[in-house]
Amino acid sequence: MYWRLIPPLQLNGELQMAIDTWLFQQHIAGNHPPTLRFYTWSSPTISLGYHQKTYPPQWENLQWQGQKINLVRRPTGGRAVLHQGDLTYAVITSGLSSKRIEAYQQICKFLILGWQKFGIKLHYGQAGRGYIHNPNCFGTATGADLVTENGYKFIGSAQLRQGQNILQHGSMRINQSFELYQQVFHPQARELIINHSINPVSIDQDLPTIIDTLQTTAAEYFQIKLEIQPFTPQEWQEIMKISGFNIDSLVL
Repeated sequence: MYWRLIPPLQLNGELQMAIDTWLFQQHIAGNHPPTLRFYTWSSPTISLGYHQKTYPPQWENLQWQGQKINLVRRPTGGRAVLHQGDLTYAVITSGLSSKRIEAYQQICKFLILGWQKFGIKLHYGQAGRGYIHNPNCFGTATGADLVTENGYKFIGSAQLRQGQNILQHGSMRINQSFELYQQVFHPQARELIINHSINPVSIDQDLPTIIDTLQTTAAEYFQIKLEIQPFTPQEWQEIMKISGFNIDSLVL
């Protein structure tokens, strides 16, 4: 069994979400195998959960280092995530457990095993009181999220299901700015008080090494062969239709 591996891409939030949406649609239609990809964001962005109707009004006009912070809506659920200094993963597959939390954990297992190779031990979180009313995804941890031994939420994941088909993607906080995080989420960010730092996890590996390790771990855990396949020009045309961008503006 093989999965398609999309090479890492650094793009704006609209394009990243369009890519995940397109891959999911193609998998549902039976035109595309299971897929794994890792990506980063070309500018600071807040992604909102698909059903997240309310959020602080000041988010519409936030700036960071002279640059407007973009707002984009994910195709998946959950609450707002700040994408800056993070690494995002996406898994598109099918045939997992019909129970939501079990499916989350079936996918997240490769992340636990992968980060363990760097000496970082992760376990599943538990939603605390007030989770429903917290606009910040990283303000609380559920059974779908991965936290460190001291309770710091390191990976937050969100999911979209249609039948047996699943899109799951999530943010891994590698080197996020404390000042920016505080600007976006204060005073909701109770963890700032608890942890006194936005990055209590010490990571001394570069991004290519992290991605390579997680890819290798995924292949071992899912017992698959990963085949590197960049998007074709035709595929980019289809993705751009979803994003609303003109393909001439795409710079890779």
